[in-house]
Amino acid sequence: MIEAIVAGAVHLPDAPPSLGALLAWNPQPVPVLPAVGLVTALLYCWGVWRVRAAGRAWPWWRAASFLTGSAVLVLVTGLAIEGYGFELFSVWMFQHLTLSILVPPLWVLGSPGVLLLRATAHEGAGRLVLAGALAGLRSRLARILLHPGVTIPLFLFSYYGLYLTPVLDTVGARWPGHIALEVMFLASGLLFIVPVLSTGPLPIRQTNLGRFFDIFVEMPLHVFIGVVLMMATTPVVALFANPPANWGVDVLADQNLAGALAWSYGEPVALVIVTLFAIRWRRDEQRENAVAERHSTATGDAELRAYNEYLRGLHRN
Repeated sequence: MIEAIVAGAVHLPDAPPSLGALLAWNPQPVPVLPAVGLVTALLYCWGVWRVRAAGRAWPWWRAASFLTGSAVLVLVTGLAIEGYGFELFSVWMFQHLTLSILVPPLWVLGSPGVLLLRATAHEGAGRLVLAGALAGLRSRLARILLHPGVTIPLFLFSYYGLYLTPVLDTVGARWPGHIALEVMFLASGLLFIVPVLSTGPLPIRQTNLGRFFDIFVEMPLHVFIGVVLMMATTPVVALFANPPANWGVDVLADQNLAGALAWSYGEPVALVIVTLFAIRWRRDEQRENAVAERHSTATGDAELRAYNEYLRGLHRN
């Protein structure tokens, strides 16, 4: 009975893979993640409308970033790509990378948390929504989940733990496990990138140096899985070892392509993230220097005069 339910929940493709076949609109019978992408986009648009209706501005580029992330989520899980991801390692890896590396920063740059605080009414039901959001933000669980000791190992486990152990073979062969893994990719990417790029309130906020260290640790380590896959002489994941015979797929060549994607896909995204982070770091330093200068002007350099007087006293003695 369970097998019948699972089989009915998946549209497996019949045609050999091609660009046209992959990009055909073919949502699964239970389109969980396409629905998530659509709902998040609608809620975000509602929030922007609320803010602008109140006479307040909202940056267009933030809206464009978030809505692009939602659109990418809908496409990568709603097109026929999703069905081919059950059969081909390269397609699955493309989905994995998109969900964990591309969608999360697009969402975070859209500042949905700040939009929630500005768009939600501070009375009635809105007051309850805000109270729940703030309680979750300040909770011990949020502090744990956003700590580098959790985010970095989780992000790396989603690559090394998945592809170098039997986890993917055990979990990914069934529709519920397949969807659960996709949700994990999205969640791990969000948990990793939120402390790095978010400008909204956070339960803990690292220093710029700490965030740079997180980026430095993640960037080289997650691409090494690509080297492992490209150097392997046998199929690493049994789940993708037997695609339909009439497709004429070379399993090792497909695994090689998956490794090449793991190696190269995230580099342009990482470059953009590092650039944005460097710009923000510079702005933070300029802001701190301006505050220190205003403080110095307001106090008339009292601390400097006191220090000079101390030095003169030492000289007299």
